[in-house]
Amino acid sequence: MTRSRRSMLAIFRLFLGLFVVVAVVVALVRSWDDVAPYLSELSAQGVVAALVLALLAPYFTMLGWRTLLADLGSPLPLAPAASVFFVGQLGKYVPGSIWAVLAQAEMGSRLGVPRRRVGVAGLLAIAFALLTGGAIGLPALPVLLGRSEIGGYAVVAVVVILAVACYPPLLNWGIARGLRLLRRQPLEHDLAGRALVTSLVWFTFAWSVSGLMILVLALDISDAPFDGALLLTCLSGFALASAFGMVSVFFPAGFGIRDGVLAFILSTSMPFAAAVAVAVVSRFLTIFVDVFVAGAGWMWGRGHDLLDDDLEALAVPVPDVDPPDDGGAGPR
Repeated sequence: MTRSRRSMLAIFRLFLGLFVVVAVVVALVRSWDDVAPYLSELSAQGVVAALVLALLAPYFTMLGWRTLLADLGSPLPLAPAASVFFVGQLGKYVPGSIWAVLAQAEMGSRLGVPRRRVGVAGLLAIAFALLTGGAIGLPALPVLLGRSEIGGYAVVAVVVILAVACYPPLLNWGIARGLRLLRRQPLEHDLAGRALVTSLVWFTFAWSVSGLMILVLALDISDAPFDGALLLTCLSGFALASAFGMVSVFFPAGFGIRDGVLAFILSTSMPFAAAVAVAVVSRFLTIFVDVFVAGAGWMWGRGHDLLDDDLEALAVPVPDVDPPDDGGAGPR
């Protein structure tokens, strides 16, 4: 893709993202009289509990990414791994998500990690997040479609998808094929089955605590009774809504898409205005957490020479030349 086409696509995404933000704000203002009473029901305990759960989600996601990177041959201590991952994750809010990959690759290279490994680990992390989120969210699909008779098929689909995802030869073949098509050097060795399963478990934990955050907010905001139906709509509903947001590549961080789908699913267990309130508060908490952990990672990275003094160094194309591979050296 030429530079001019990339610029046009970035501008298109920016205007589309702004359009969605404006549309969501307008819709929220129009329904504010219905939503505001539910927001006033928020308690300090509920907000704190939801915030703690929201903080755990990116931490578990980072551990899944770190597991993949370690198995590829570059184990990183917790602090530098968190710095590289969390700073790069802010790229999902920026039109032109290549920024995230470039930032992580540049920071990782200063730790002695080949850029190719960082790129593969990052793409696998996105794929695993979408895979586990879609699998966990499948039980909520009948709720979204209003067809309860397909619930059993959704459970079977979850088992099949996870079984295929945990089959290392198929995944390793796909990675090798993708690198060959991109004319990149192959990885030094295949991913091990144990690392794949461990990473999937961490991503599953991340979705689970995010669903529990929605449950805490739902119980705090609405009068919905705690039962199996509410638990399903919160745990599976958030995962399914986020999966829709992830595949909506033109919308930064799935803004508007995730929130609308989540509110619709939650409205089967509570008034629609209460469901909108839950979606709004959860969006605010996730943005706050993303900025907080990225800020912490940024400060650690600046203090350990992983970042330049300005963002321009991370916004230019990075040469596809790997640093010497010393077996995955950590910080010196």
